[in-house]
Amino acid sequence: MKGLQFIVIFLLFSCTLYSQEEKRHFSFEADYFYGNILEHNSDIAHLITGHPEGLLLSFNNKTFGLKEWERQYNSPDWGFSFLYQDMKETSLGEHYGLYGHYNFYFLKRNLMLTVGTGISYNTNPYDIYNNFEGNAYGSNFLSTTYLRVNYIRENIWKGFGLHAGFLFVHYSNGNIKAPNTSTNTVALNAGVTYQLDYENLPEYTKENDGLDYSEKIKYNIVFRSGINESDVIGLGQHPFYVFSGYADKRLNYKSSVQAGVDFFLTEFLKEFIKYRSIAYPEDGLTGDEDWKRVGVFIGHDLRFDKVSFVTQMGYYVYYPFDFEKRVYLRVGLKRHFYKDKIFAAVTLKSHWAQAEAIEFGIGVRI
Repeated sequence: MKGLQFIVIFLLFSCTLYSQEEKRHFSFEADYFYGNILEHNSDIAHLITGHPEGLLLSFNNKTFGLKEWERQYNSPDWGFSFLYQDMKETSLGEHYGLYGHYNFYFLKRNLMLTVGTGISYNTNPYDIYNNFEGNAYGSNFLSTTYLRVNYIRENIWKGFGLHAGFLFVHYSNGNIKAPNTSTNTVALNAGVTYQLDYENLPEYTKENDGLDYSEKIKYNIVFRSGINESDVIGLGQHPFYVFSGYADKRLNYKSSVQAGVDFFLTEFLKEFIKYRSIAYPEDGLTGDEDWKRVGVFIGHDLRFDKVSFVTQMGYYVYYPFDFEKRVYLRVGLKRHFYKDKIFAAVTLKSHWAQAEAIEFGIGVRI
């Protein structure tokens, strides 16, 4: 899980680095937040005993429309952030998270939407002897995402500005290790921002280049893998393999649509079937049921230069064993290389709110 931090941040920002000849403009933010843990699952009801609070520190690289991707998204910021959160419950411990993030601006740059993703260290995960009640997290290292919606006024006085609004923070290990009930925090936040070199900021460039970015249909082959574990504690971690083929059509600079097929070889499911056949004989299972699955899916890529935000929805057409229903979702990040012919991806596969796996993939686009 430690490597996930660096992979995610690389995928987010390797496309946005400026050449050394271009002048950069940086800003800093500091936020305090206070809120509540949502009871998204009744299994964590006993852990909701207080009001979490914490601190969010951000370092931003400002953009001004010098590149086409910046103009397409109204000159967002990109940067890195650190989040500390005290869950106010001993069994949940504390979080120390490192993120890559984007700040998007709306309403004459008075409304800011921040999307951050990365990895967090939790101080008190589940332990059968020392923390058997802490069933939210099965590991110290967790994948994490935060969303922030703020009203913002920058450079009110000598580079200082203020912002306030709402913050949502999610922690999960993607079923890499059980248990993985996860937590979601909703909070109010308020903070201050400081713009370096505030007296010498350039004007925003807004006019797009007017080029046609649409493409003919392309074909993709993807291999994904990783390790995961069923929700039954003690069955162990197992590798999985996913082979995918799909066609995609780029519509414009931002959007591509896709449709394809997934073939799943998920070894934890084989062990889970054996467990169910022994522990629950009333299910009528023999333990030899087929654990392979085949799904068809549709999806969308939202492009940020060489990075894409991937969303897919699939349906199992071959589904010999009933596990978490037939609809599945996939969301994540993809980084394109070599004229968009090769890509790497980190994605989360889930069945609605129930995560199944964090997938690391590599693909070819022809």
